[in-house]
Amino acid sequence: LQWRQVPGAENIEHLKLRLQAGPPTLLLFTEPSEPLPEEPKPVEMPFHHCHRDSLPQQGLTPERLQARRQLYAACAVCFVFMAGEVVGGYLAHSLAIMTDAAHLLADVGSMMGSLFSLWLSTRPATRTMTFGWHRSETLGALASVVSLWMVTGILLYLAFIRLLHSDYHIEGGAMLLTASIAVCANLLMAFVLHQAGPPHSHGSRGAEYAPLEEGPGEPLPLGNTSVRAAFVHVLGDLLQSLGVLAASILIYFKPQYKAADPISTFLFSICALGSTAPTLRDVLRILMEGTPRSVGFEPVRDTLLSVPGVRATHELHLWALTLTYHVASAHLAIDSTADPEAVLAEASSRLYSRFGFSSCTLQVEQYQPEMAQCLRCREPPQA
Repeated sequence: LQWRQVPGAENIEHLKLRLQAGPPTLLLFTEPSEPLPEEPKPVEMPFHHCHRDSLPQQGLTPERLQARRQLYAACAVCFVFMAGEVVGGYLAHSLAIMTDAAHLLADVGSMMGSLFSLWLSTRPATRTMTFGWHRSETLGALASVVSLWMVTGILLYLAFIRLLHSDYHIEGGAMLLTASIAVCANLLMAFVLHQAGPPHSHGSRGAEYAPLEEGPGEPLPLGNTSVRAAFVHVLGDLLQSLGVLAASILIYFKPQYKAADPISTFLFSICALGSTAPTLRDVLRILMEGTPRSVGFEPVRDTLLSVPGVRATHELHLWALTLTYHVASAHLAIDSTADPEAVLAEASSRLYSRFGFSSCTLQVEQYQPEMAQCLRCREPPQA
């Protein structure tokens, strides 16, 4: 006889004494013929029940980690060469060199602001900031552009004063050496900030993404708004440095043409202002909750209408928090025989896969014939 203690049994000692009194005729405790079924283990699902990602990503995304490294390196290079240009411009008495140094100072400030906005964007969402702090990246780019415009306006004024008064002297040799170093510095910063190829997606941004800047020319292959703004700054500074270098060569060999210093400042400052126009346009489009340039209203609407069971769609809104964080919301009017859960899953899947939205909010409701005459259910007119 095998004795096994049963959890929760009462009077165990009394039962032992009765069994020891004589040979048992019945085996009260036997081994089970089959092993007991094991408890089912929780299976980790690839996606959450209502979210594309199983867990929110902590910290910076790989794209923003790369942006932070680029901004750190470019900021260090920019600060070193800015100090050198300040010394060289002072020794050469060149306003053009000081203009270039002032642009580098604006770049340093804008890059530091961009680094701060990248750190701020990693903070989690709160009940007040329900979308998180992603928009801080766009605000950092706006501050960068505005700072460059302010500094350029001051330097344009100084260049105009020099054109009116010729009581200044320029050291051609010091100006030539400093301008040559400035060109090398801007080339190095442009190389550091340049991102080769279109940015690939991570997590919830989908499989494909086209930069917001689209038009007749090729878009800048920059995915992060702050890096893109800094890159445009450096391109403007590089053009100005080339102009200053040409002016320094002319002044070095022909000192009587010292007016080339303020003229180059005037011309290439205007070029620097123009180079920031595309970034400023995209930033203002984001802040005004405009539809992203890479996403069209009609393609999204047609995609939703192509879902089986969807009769109509209204309250369709498309906007962006950053260049790569696109958001969509819409109401879907479905047939009475359609499965709301199936329609919701299919519509969300198509929006994520075809357009790379980071967040989609869809409301499913029964189709009513009155929706065709409802003013609020009509599509917005063309801009």
